[in-house]
Amino acid sequence: MSVAENFRAVLAQIESARQKRTVARDESIKLIAVTKTHGVELMRRAIDAGATDIGENRVQEAAEKFPVLERTVTRHLIGHLQTNKVKPAVKLFDVIQSVDSVHLATALDKAATSADKIQDVLIQVNLAREVQKSGVALEDLSELVNFVDAAGSLRLRGLMMIAPLVADAEECRPLFRRMREIFDELKTARADFNLLSMGMTHDFAVAVEEGANVVRVGTAIFGQR
Repeated sequence: MSVAENFRAVLAQIESARQKRTVARDESIKLIAVTKTHGVELMRRAIDAGATDIGENRVQEAAEKFPVLERTVTRHLIGHLQTNKVKPAVKLFDVIQSVDSVHLATALDKAATSADKIQDVLIQVNLAREVQKSGVALEDLSELVNFVDAAGSLRLRGLMMIAPLVADAEECRPLFRRMREIFDELKTARADFNLLSMGMTHDFAVAVEEGANVVRVGTAIFGQR
């Protein structure tokens, strides 16, 4: 199948999962085409097929690809961000989904202020407490939320989570459900807080069923890297 056919197939799976939701079934789902390690031509094919959002994991890779993409698209950083890459990240990305510490948020706020930009961000939560993954621990989430709320050049748009990679995505359902509960609790007091990013190629259907309104899909669209 082509990239365009794969993209449409993923959209169909998302819609099927959305119909199974018990809450917010009228909510639209944003599909981010994850383009890390894939060339510009494949990125263009996905965008031409209807992709409005793309996700990159590495700042340097995005810096090489974005200037020659020749397409208008919303650009998300979904990978771990080191503080020494904050300035180019603010320049390159519309949304940074991987804010996981006050230290990083401080650097982002400073860089966005210098760039005269309001930077949209998501807070990455390590709900499963996986030591190999980034993300703020649940007990530290309130402190980070409050810091980002108060930052002059950051706009908190929501939360992001990466679930454990397991053979059966059903094992992650309780995590997705809990993340939606946390999201709903925080959303009540924040007008711009409306993005819950969770779900990848292997588990996005379960994530959507449990309330994700942003999914990050690469392999199912572009094939194996």
